[in-house]
Amino acid sequence: MKQTGFLLGLIVTLTLQAEVRLPAVFSDHMVLQRSNVAPVWGWAEPGEKVTVQFAGQTKNAIAGDKGKWLVRINAIGDTKFVGELKVSGKNTVIVKDVLVGEVWVASGQSNMAMTVGRCLNAAQEAAAAKYPQIRMFISKRNAQLKPQDDLEGFWVVCSPETVKSFSGTAYFFGRTLHNKLKVPVGILHSSWGGTAIEAWTSIDVQENSDKLSSVLDKWKNKAAANQNKPANLFNGMIHPLIPYGIRGGIWYQGERNSKTVEGAKLYVHQLDLMINDWRRRWGQGDFPFVWVQLPNFKKRSDDPNAVSVWAHTRESMAKALRLPNTGMATTIDIGEARDIHPKNKQDVGRRLAWWALAEFYRQDILASGPMYAGHEVLGVKVVVRFKYAKGLQAKEGRVISGFALAGVDKKFHWAIGKVLGDGAVEVSSDAVQKPVVVRYGWADNPDVNLVNGEGLPATPFRTDEW
Repeated sequence: MKQTGFLLGLIVTLTLQAEVRLPAVFSDHMVLQRSNVAPVWGWAEPGEKVTVQFAGQTKNAIAGDKGKWLVRINAIGDTKFVGELKVSGKNTVIVKDVLVGEVWVASGQSNMAMTVGRCLNAAQEAAAAKYPQIRMFISKRNAQLKPQDDLEGFWVVCSPETVKSFSGTAYFFGRTLHNKLKVPVGILHSSWGGTAIEAWTSIDVQENSDKLSSVLDKWKNKAAANQNKPANLFNGMIHPLIPYGIRGGIWYQGERNSKTVEGAKLYVHQLDLMINDWRRRWGQGDFPFVWVQLPNFKKRSDDPNAVSVWAHTRESMAKALRLPNTGMATTIDIGEARDIHPKNKQDVGRRLAWWALAEFYRQDILASGPMYAGHEVLGVKVVVRFKYAKGLQAKEGRVISGFALAGVDKKFHWAIGKVLGDGAVEVSSDAVQKPVVVRYGWADNPDVNLVNGEGLPATPFRTDEW
């Protein structure tokens, strides 16, 4: 009996190995990226011929020595298409209800993972979520020591019954794109609360960096997989999605890396590494990548000289804009002092989408709130110039708050700002007669109110490196 059971098990195993199989991301209700070549891949018996049919196209491949095969569907621009993806070898797999539209990867820690059901006005948002052309692939959390070929996950069609399980930030981002572009939107959601950026980046690029020894060293004697171990989430939750056809990525993370000033300053290097690593591995060029700058958080301080780790992380995030095709959503006005998980993810998603719409989809819309573009010291005053500054003003007509000036003594004093009407603000303080540097919003939870005509907040900045 034991021998019979063994033989049956062997037969079943060999049969499964021989069957054509697709990764989880190729499943019912999926969305394929429009107007770009779309890779489709899977596994079969080595040497087996595999045929893929979609939207009138037929592509063939031969499974390699390890059973892997891949074809590329020619670019499809018809976003009204609804069809089936048929994959045939010794068996046939049919993926139903496939749309063609815009596909984005959404990743990060708990603020990206936070569901619509936990967001502001959750009941009203769910009742209004009648968007069958918005779909989200929800990945199961998975930390792995080595890169994985597949993961557990499934596509979900947006509806009042399902949307509460969607990432709030990713859903509101996708909804804004869908309403503006009038095309289907697919989101590959892969996030995990409380995780560090080093977990989401491949080990290769981190080991080749001369700046990350302090990050890598603390894991040397810890053999088990862990959600914060360098590369473990890249291995289990990002690598299996590559090279699925996408338009770009959105990222909401940084809290975990904001424990020390040194860690916060290192973040710009880590964000650069991760973006470049993903882009290189995806092989789809410098695809758009947009992130959320950390919001206001913690107790408000009246001291303009107080040390702020979160301000340094925000600065690192802003510095990462030096990479091509990148954007940032400033959220310094919609955080919550006592909650690291602010509930207003509607504005977070919208601001991410506005940058994408303006910069990548060429829509006539302001991409961002005002951003520092330069300054000039003029006697006792400093004139700060901003971009994205059309309609520059103090929110609700109040006096501009959030500026501080310092002289050569490096001691900051609160300052008064005055809009000059040409995208510039004149800053002065009676306590600083010879200003050298200016800061804006440089605190964990700053009192700031400078906005543009769309009501988007100015990004915190400093002109010093003290």
